[in-house]
Amino acid sequence: MRWIIRLTILFVIVLALEFYAFQALKTVSNSKIIRYSWILISVVVYINFFYVAITYDKTQGQTPQFQMAMGVMLTVLLPKLVILIAMFGEDIYRGIFKLFSFISSEETKPIAGRRKFISQSALFLAAIPFASFIYGIIQGKYNYKVLKYQLSFKDLPDAFDGYTITQISDIHSGSFTNKKKIQYGVDLINEQKSDIMLFTGDIVNNKADEMDDWIDVFSQLEAKEGKYAILGNHDYGDYMEWTNPQDKVDNFQRVKDIHKEIGFDLLLDEHRYLEKDGQKIALVGVENWGKGFNQAGDLEKASSSINKEDFKILMSHDPSHWEHIVKKDDFNYQLTLSGHTHGLQMGIEIPGWFKWSPSKFAYKQWAGLYEEFGRYINVNRGFGYHAFPGRVGIWPEITVIELKKA
Repeated sequence: MRWIIRLTILFVIVLALEFYAFQALKTVSNSKIIRYSWILISVVVYINFFYVAITYDKTQGQTPQFQMAMGVMLTVLLPKLVILIAMFGEDIYRGIFKLFSFISSEETKPIAGRRKFISQSALFLAAIPFASFIYGIIQGKYNYKVLKYQLSFKDLPDAFDGYTITQISDIHSGSFTNKKKIQYGVDLINEQKSDIMLFTGDIVNNKADEMDDWIDVFSQLEAKEGKYAILGNHDYGDYMEWTNPQDKVDNFQRVKDIHKEIGFDLLLDEHRYLEKDGQKIALVGVENWGKGFNQAGDLEKASSSINKEDFKILMSHDPSHWEHIVKKDDFNYQLTLSGHTHGLQMGIEIPGWFKWSPSKFAYKQWAGLYEEFGRYINVNRGFGYHAFPGRVGIWPEITVIELKKA
């Protein structure tokens, strides 16, 4: 019964979007070719999406084909939301105007040409997200940005003053289609020449074999003093159906083995000491811990044999772990590195001034650097992409953090 209600609500929303979008177009253009083309494109997009959805194979998970159908659907629908808001607002205005005229018994007429002006404005505004989504699908998902931070700590060992960390996250290899572009991203990572490289989870969407065509590329990643990794929620194979339980177990083992093949030391509720000139800092890595789901990570186990006074870097895929557990922990994890959110792969960012994404409604820490209680977390926006096959305003990220002695 619930799915019928949800489907009905969705149908009404889509119908409203299409109705108002077509009304705006009809007000602006008298061309039947343009009108029929508009309808035809919408019909083709819907048929394609529903065909892909109906034939969706739960034993394969999200394929690039499914993601593209989703991307095209969003590209066509979301700009129409802009049109709906503008045109529906105009209808409300006209309704109030007519009601006022009826009550006052005065014969008044709306401003001539207002409806056409609103329609033109709505179509112009809708063209902005439409063009942005097209760019995001074609190029935005490869628009890698290197973000650099310098963090100072009083308790940082002197030997690690100037120590550099490159963080990458959320590779999601099952979404990739362009090897040349991914190679460019890997080369950009290596250009940072950091002391260590830390990967904070989600190497695949679901299946280990998604990495088969990319192992040779990611094996090229380099760092002077080592590469370390943790698992993300997608690495467990929880988002697809398996023909039998053992297949899932074998897949999970293969995912873990792949990290070693590409040169990463995978930390599974473990820690390593990084040593330099006789001094050391602790690198802690937990399995995925997310608020409300898949709380596999054991922070206490990962930190066993570590002293409270040690300087600690924690890798935990989901930033909700930091919000609900880590930042208040008396054991004092000075720096936490996370990913997971992707910044929803869409939003608006003006560096150093403004940052917004719908992701903020789900995660308090959703992209970038945050500080509370003298402790930091960096939420990497992700190297790859998932679900939506593009990025709009929230670009793929390579983070470089330099540690400084305060």
